Amino acid sequence: MADMILKAEQISKKYRRPTKMASHFEAVKTLDFSLKKGKLIEICGRSGSGKSTLLYMMAGLLKPTSGRILALGFEESAEDIDLFSLSDEKLSRFRNRHFGVIPQGQTGLYSLTVMQNVLVPASVYSDSKAYEERAKELLELVGIPHLAASRMQELSGGEMRRMAVARALVTDSDFIFADEPTDDLDDENTKIVLQLLRKIADSGKSVLLVSHESSAKDYADEVFRMDVGEFVKN
Repeated sequence: MADMILKAEQISKKYRRPTKMASHFEAVKTLDFSLKKGKLIEICGRSGSGKSTLLYMMAGLLKPTSGRILALGFEESAEDIDLFSLSDEKLSRFRNRHFGVIPQGQTGLYSLTVMQNVLVPASVYSDSKAYEERAKELLELVGIPHLAASRMQELSGGEMRRMAVARALVTDSDFIFADEPTDDLDDENTKIVLQLLRKIADSGKSVLLVSHESSAKDYADEVFRMDVGEFVKN
């Protein structure tokens, strides 16, 4: 649906810290934020600025301390959907249907092949066989089709990152959340991944990109900078 919007209203995230000087650490201060389809939005900032925390809240993986994340215009309901008011099962199904996540770091199930890892999101609530051609296409796009039958322990860090990109895109999700997707990649493969995310946004999807990569801004429709848990002017 062209009018799908993911909207954060007055969200914040605080963590308890067992110290005398400060009982709480505010990773994200109260803010509003929204994502629309057809846009690639980048959030940049120093490590610890709160950008990844915001991404995981928007992706329905981290519950805000205050505020709410609303899904507007989704076919599941004529009403706005408050993500964190859903049961765990319903939220899991919603994320699986609409969200693709490229997590930070090297992630993968070591007991599975690269192809099997890419197909994991498709196998949770549906028949992964229907997505095999899409998985092959994505492995080709990220430059690792020859590794389809390889295991995680046979891959370099950069190859694992590219596998994670393919995995997040395999179910053709409406919203893609990419947390430092170009870590461990050389310049050529960084360009390939950023171009692919741009292409995904141009196809009508929404992409939220967290990145330290200076060239990422060249692919974004809008860039937000975070510092100490809040947005600041670029």
